[in-house]
Parts: sequence; structure tokens; C-alpha cells
Amino acid sequence: MRIAAIPPSRRVWIFDLDNTLHDARARIFPSMHEQINAYLRRHFAVDEEGANAMRQDFWRRYGTTLRGLMRHHGTDPRHFLAETHVFPELADMVVHENALKHALARLPGRKLVFSNAPRAYVEGVLRALRLRRFFDAVYTIEDTGYRGKPSLHGFHVLLRNHDLDPYRCVFIDDMLENLRTAHRLGM
Repeated sequence: MRIAAIPPSRRVWIFDLDNTLHDARARIFPSMHEQINAYLRRHFAVDEEGANAMRQDFWRRYGTTLRGLMRHHGTDPRHFLAETHVFPELADMVVHENALKHALARLPGRKLVFSNAPRAYVEGVLRALRLRRFFDAVYTIEDTGYRGKPSLHGFHVLLRNHDLDPYRCVFIDDMLENLRTAHRLGM
């Protein structure tokens, strides 16, 4: 069934956060990458080049650096996230389009956020954007048991918790692998 055949009020829109609802490339991602590299240097005794290579390799292979660290090194995800997502000036770092609020307000159906970031960060970004009120639920890396996108597990948790038929869902994300997983499920 095509999404166009579903009444607008029955559609479910699932949005990624970073580089989808706001532009994280300019300010947030560079800071996050620095924090992750610092964590890797401290905990794995690698230099900056080694930390950068490790971060990128795990991100490419698993969709998140965290997943690779958990799988290969038994890293505690709570500890990792607490040390790598510290943004005291988060509201000043968020880059967004003002028209987004109006577009979300006009979009019929339920709206959810599904992010590989930790809850405190996601909620902070949504507050800074003043968008939280538009979303029925927010799913973060913690909600998926730290097995985020593109893993099928995270998608299954989201669909099961909301009793959603994937054919009613539209998934909006900036990463091709995440879109491929959603498509395989029927979104």
C-alpha cells in the first residue's frame, strides 16, 4: 500500500533529529567529534589520528561509534554518552529553519522523533528549536537498548511500542543506511 492511499490523519511521520530537524554539521557535530575523540584518547591510549580513525570506522560499520565500542570493547554506554554529549551552550549551537514549525503544524497525522543520540541531548535540541510540542513521542538510543539505527532492533522497538504498521509510516532521515532499513520494513 502506498502512503498516499492512507488518510492523512492515519499517517505516522518518523523524523531523525540531527541534520534532519536541524543542521548539526556546523557547530554540534564538530564539538561531538572532538568529545568522542577525547574519550577514545583517554580510554584507549591512542593519539588524535588513531581516535579519529577508530570513531569513523565504528560509525561506518555500526551506524554509531558507541555500538562498535560496546561490541569490541565492552564500553558502558551510559558512561560514554555522559562524556561525549556535553553541550553547555546547546541552544546557541542549534542551526535551524524558522519555517519548520509551520510545516510541522500543517503536517497531518502523528509525529515521532527517532534519534541515535541520548535523551538529554535530544530533548535539549527540541527545546532549543521549540518543537517538542509537535511530537507524540521521542525515541533515543537508550530506548533501543543502545542498538540504534540502522539496526532493525531499534526500528522494531519503535514500531512495537506504538503498535505501528510500517506501511503507515513515513521515515525522514539524512542517512542512506537508515532509510534502507526503514524501506526494508515497508516504510
